[in-house]
Amino acid sequence: MLIETERLRLQSLTPRYTDVVLAYYERNVEFFRPWLPTYGADFFSEKFHKMWLMRDEEQMRAGRQLKLFIFEREDKKMTQIIGDISFSNIIMGVFRSCFVGYKMDRQENGKGYMTEALAHATQYMFEERKLHRVEANIMPRNLPSQRVVEKLGFEREGLSKSYLKINGKWEDHLRYALINDAMM
Repeated sequence: MLIETERLRLQSLTPRYTDVVLAYYERNVEFFRPWLPTYGADFFSEKFHKMWLMRDEEQMRAGRQLKLFIFEREDKKMTQIIGDISFSNIIMGVFRSCFVGYKMDRQENGKGYMTEALAHATQYMFEERKLHRVEANIMPRNLPSQRVVEKLGFEREGLSKSYLKINGKWEDHLRYALINDAMM
């Protein structure tokens, strides 16, 4: 799976890229910590990331998920991940909805990359996967993430109290959604 934008390449990865994925998380361990569940003891091992990429492949084949890693477009050999987007819990039928989560490398923040990547990835989910709704859940203190979805037209729908256990603590999340008007 590949999506190209003006400046970026969004690509699903196979276990062959385990070392690149592991390097991305190692580079950003402290930067990501406030926004992610507590890391397991084996999280920073090649074995863990290889298994994770294999599970992602299975979920993508089953149509339940789409995980895209973000590279700068000129990085043709895909040597350094600068972000990722995950569309998860994809449910079809009358629901046609999913959740989206995303992260950007600490060094690449503030360049508009995530807004660009998420715009194209969401468009793909609407046009190619025929989803009706994409939902993003964001902690209230994560203002940069809120700005990304607001720029793309996601609407705030409410607050989910004690929604996810992040870094060892149950955190409230603001619920945002983007509706595919073409599916009305």
